[in-house]
Amino acid sequence: MIKLLEVPTMQLEQRIKKELEENPALEEGEEHTPEENADEVDTGEDSAGEDQDEFSFEDYIEDDETPAYRLNISNYSKDDKREEIPLGTESTFRSHLESQLGLCSLDERSQMLARQILGNLDEDGYLRRRLDAIADDLVFSQNIKTDEAELYEVLRVIQDFDPPGVGARDLQECLLLQISRKDQSADSVELGHTIIKGYFKEFIKKHYDKIIKRLDISEHELKGAINEILKLNPKPGSLYSDSVTNPSYQIVPDFILDYVDGEFILNLNIRNTPDLKLNRTYCEMLENINGKKDGKSKKDKETITFVKQKLDSAKWFIDAIIQRQNTLMVTMNAILEYQKVFFADGDETKLKPMILKDIAEKTGLDISTVSRVANSKYIQTHFGIYPLKYFFSEGLQNEAGEEVSTREIKSILKECIENEDKRKPVTDEKLAAILKEKGYSIARRTVAKYREQLNIPVARLRKVL
Repeated sequence: MIKLLEVPTMQLEQRIKKELEENPALEEGEEHTPEENADEVDTGEDSAGEDQDEFSFEDYIEDDETPAYRLNISNYSKDDKREEIPLGTESTFRSHLESQLGLCSLDERSQMLARQILGNLDEDGYLRRRLDAIADDLVFSQNIKTDEAELYEVLRVIQDFDPPGVGARDLQECLLLQISRKDQSADSVELGHTIIKGYFKEFIKKHYDKIIKRLDISEHELKGAINEILKLNPKPGSLYSDSVTNPSYQIVPDFILDYVDGEFILNLNIRNTPDLKLNRTYCEMLENINGKKDGKSKKDKETITFVKQKLDSAKWFIDAIIQRQNTLMVTMNAILEYQKVFFADGDETKLKPMILKDIAEKTGLDISTVSRVANSKYIQTHFGIYPLKYFFSEGLQNEAGEEVSTREIKSILKECIENEDKRKPVTDEKLAAILKEKGYSIARRTVAKYREQLNIPVARLRKVL
């Protein structure tokens, strides 16, 4: 139950599919009308409230008039037409690279070494493992002896593949591989190449004055070179719709919230979640064997044990799914009630301070349960899709004594940085002073903490020419 609570909608669909494949006593039910669905779920009395350890044979026989195990919840029909974010394609980045490998004039040994290197690329297209470690892998797994020099020669072939920068071992090499393919007769490209190769540390730390002085160039020339560098892709693997190891997919929301005529309508997104029921053949098999008047043979007893185990497992799984749905709805309804003003129009400044404990107290659930619901779940609203974690934030008091969300303060902080003079970025100390003028008395170290949480670098690294 805990594991099912943690997984988002997309993984839940895969988990149900796996259970259907492994347990023949569980099967998909038929589609039902919205009117039937509305009467089925909310009480949970027919399923989750039963004894999970002992069942009579009647527990396994489905009553057609009281379909206790169907998974539809609230008033959401699977036939409703809603715009959703679909699953992405499954072509892999690695297959794209391997197709290029097939066009290379490499001997069989080099092709095999190349495939080993490709297998060690990460989703950004980098080779993070050392060549000597890959050589060790080949010795132990395939009894092939090689060395760094031979592997490097093969790596150089891979580094000529598309996308440019693939097979790099660090960011500097990645950018060098890309800028080397550009027209070196252009002054800005040649200078960019020189900066990446010889002054990379100064470049990433934005010590522009040092670069200008050491290369004896003008600020205008440096700006042109930096513009060329900024056109390069630090993550060449991101050009594709998938990663090296897993097909990427777009977010599928777990909840769908509509706002109609001033009223909120919240539903679980169960579009691709099948109705589940116990396999009637297994139920009848158990009933028939139990009803034998001439006693049960050893084989009958073994069959009863097997069938009962499968039916118990199927019933438990259905109950756990229903309990998951009810827990998700209870938690999300509490969040909706707490942040009702925000959900009306999506204004971030209207988010109230809210922590896990607040929702736990409101629902009667354990804090760890609320945390599991909030983890990796998303809600689709009329103003965008948000992770549930977005709605949780601590609170601070402003000078007027009003409690405000730290998210509101972060929003103001982000706005200040976005509007700063990029030639003279605002320091954390100055940001603290600006916030104080706006009524938020916050220490410089707290400003630094919020800035880091927003993934915004320090003032020196935000400087541009």
